[in-house]
Amino acid sequence: MIVAGEASGDKHGASLARALIRLNPETTLDLFGAGGEEMRAAGVETLVDAREVGIIGIPEIARAIGKLYRAYRTLLGAARSRRPAAVVLIDWPDFNMRLARRLHREGLKIVYYISPQVWAWRRYRIRALRRDVDRMLVILPFEEEFYRGAGLKVSYVGHPLAETARITKNREEFCDRHRLDPARPIIALLPGSRHKEIHYHLPAMLDAAKRLRIAHCRLPISSQTYQSRGSNLHTANGNPQFVIPLASTIRLTDVEVIINEARAADRPEADEMSVIVVEGDTHNSLGHAEFAVVASGTATMDAALCGTPMVIIYRGSELNWRLIRPLIHLDTFGMVNLIAGRRIVPELMQHQATGERIAQEVSAILADPQRLSRMRQDLAQIKELLSGGGSSASMRAAEAVLEVIHES
Repeated sequence: MIVAGEASGDKHGASLARALIRLNPETTLDLFGAGGEEMRAAGVETLVDAREVGIIGIPEIARAIGKLYRAYRTLLGAARSRRPAAVVLIDWPDFNMRLARRLHREGLKIVYYISPQVWAWRRYRIRALRRDVDRMLVILPFEEEFYRGAGLKVSYVGHPLAETARITKNREEFCDRHRLDPARPIIALLPGSRHKEIHYHLPAMLDAAKRLRIAHCRLPISSQTYQSRGSNLHTANGNPQFVIPLASTIRLTDVEVIINEARAADRPEADEMSVIVVEGDTHNSLGHAEFAVVASGTATMDAALCGTPMVIIYRGSELNWRLIRPLIHLDTFGMVNLIAGRRIVPELMQHQATGERIAQEVSAILADPQRLSRMRQDLAQIKELLSGGGSSASMRAAEAVLEVIHES
């Protein structure tokens, strides 16, 4: 049983399912649980659709409690009747930790893949993890020592995105497919994988895009970058065009509504934003972008592994921010900054994450070639740290799951 409730978890669950199948070529595996399109394509029967339960924030959870409870009862019933050899819970801690407690009591083996960020906030949860989880599979180097010190059995498997963050098209192919001009620079906007994230982040990102275009931001395309990716493009300057790589848990119509609202509400210049929504092509979108504005979360790792300089933003409801911010014990939020142990990319949180501030930050970085080069070098070090060697993270995770299954 594999349980994922978000776009990133859907992706990692799909990779894990494929790895389990490869390791058991002569065995028919019954894979079921919660996930999205990618897990279904990998052969997982999704009894709960991740698009229906990807919720953030205390007020939002309160309004969706009925939907979450139905998902919980569905998965609990399936686990009881089908008795899986192991239950693999992927991230999604508010839901998965409750499920872990119940299923572990009923004698099922629990593997937690991709740790709840208890090292950042709500550290009291470590007690529940120690009680209910047979093995933690962690993807960040510092997490292994943290959990081992807390008395959990833990395996560091590496970051699964390191195996999937691949640029598969050259610039001309990518631009031709998505109606972009290869001679003009590209800025990627990644507003998140949950509906509320889109609601809070995308309008600010579109406002920043409009400001950058109105200001005629001249953004150089790096000849070194694109020579290394097999392109014949050497140098160019131009007003930027914007791409929105769509998460698998977000519907195209949801994003188009917000784009159309921005165009209707603003001055006529908004019609010239050159915003293109890209489906199923996130890594090529990032790989051919000169810069990215990214909602805090897994997408920051996608950008880092593609080597794309970025600004990280986060916005939520005012109530949610006031409730949660005092519980966070860190001064930085972005995953790439946490891994680096210092702030290598800027973060604009809550009231700072306005279109005006985002545009100012992007312009300032792009106007400073040394800062841009230093950021690229720092991101390359993050990629090297996470990539590791030998087998993929998903394969190592699958091997650990089988280990747990065979333990007495």
